Amino acid sequence: MSSNSFGKLFTVTTFGESHGPAIGCVIDGCPPGLPLSADEFEADLGRRATGRTRHTSQRREDDAIEILSGVYEGRTTGTPIALLIRNTDQRSKDYGDIVETFRPGHADYTYWHKYGIRDPRGGGRSSARETTMRVAAGVIAKKWLAERHGVRVRGYLAQLGELVPARFDAEAIEQNPFFWPDADQVPELERYMDALRKSGDSVGARVNAIADGVPPGWGEPIYGKLDGDLAAAMMSINAVKGVEIGDGFAAVAQRGTQHRDEMHLDGFTSNHAGGILGGISSGQPVTVSVAFKPTSSILIPGESVNLAGEPVEVVTKGRHDPCVGIRATPIVEAMLALVLMDHALRHRAQCGDVGPVQPLIP
Repeated sequence: MSSNSFGKLFTVTTFGESHGPAIGCVIDGCPPGLPLSADEFEADLGRRATGRTRHTSQRREDDAIEILSGVYEGRTTGTPIALLIRNTDQRSKDYGDIVETFRPGHADYTYWHKYGIRDPRGGGRSSARETTMRVAAGVIAKKWLAERHGVRVRGYLAQLGELVPARFDAEAIEQNPFFWPDADQVPELERYMDALRKSGDSVGARVNAIADGVPPGWGEPIYGKLDGDLAAAMMSINAVKGVEIGDGFAAVAQRGTQHRDEMHLDGFTSNHAGGILGGISSGQPVTVSVAFKPTSSILIPGESVNLAGEPVEVVTKGRHDPCVGIRATPIVEAMLALVLMDHALRHRAQCGDVGPVQPLIP
């Protein structure tokens, strides 16, 4: 099991390397009849892409989707959907100095022990370039969820280093390159990132995502918990080191009287559980928060070893993100949507005959 696929009924398999000729994915299990065209991928792929601002890697890829199969006359056929994106802006020579060196904080050392061989160009398979295809698959999941169930998935940058939003304005999120919910703070973020980039260092970030309109009943009680699958999906994203559902670790300091989400016929009084109870959606918004580590590819020298077991000093050259979290919002959204669609299909397969039950708390 090489684990390049995820999902049970809505399955996504990605392939390709950062500096290979192309990256792609195969999506199996998409219901037939969903309208789909190549131009529908442009918006979310553009939100994830590098090179759009000075605060991300300056690698500039076209990210033009080719639909190779699974779509006929503008609609999905129910057969596997193959998507391909050609890599057009590799600069492999930037990695010539680290062919025999393990970069600290990267997957170089672990890949070497796993496979006995590694692609040093941009991290190969461990590069965040792979997440482009997750976002592409997420476009399909978002559309299906919205059309069939009225589910809306959205995310935002909730913390950049030590900076947090002073207020939350949903309208501001898509109006700045940070996906930041406070327009007044954007100049401060610009100065912060300019100083960080000038120093040659990097910083971590937190991304929050919310799915509104998820009906109660999705998920499974033990090994297929909705929150368990969400946590696994988020942890599969490059550079993620922490995941919280609902209040997450803040629940440690809460009392039961505070954390429990009391129910009334006109609604829940709170959503500390993040819309999931016992591994099954409650009908409230599903909320997830994801912590990204600082980028390990930085200009400041660091100590490591080479293939010969000798101590070396490492300086990573090339085009890298000083904070990967800045463009991670669409990636987190995509993984949330992919898990929800998979569970929607799983619920329909097992419990489609159950039908609506009462009471239904709005």
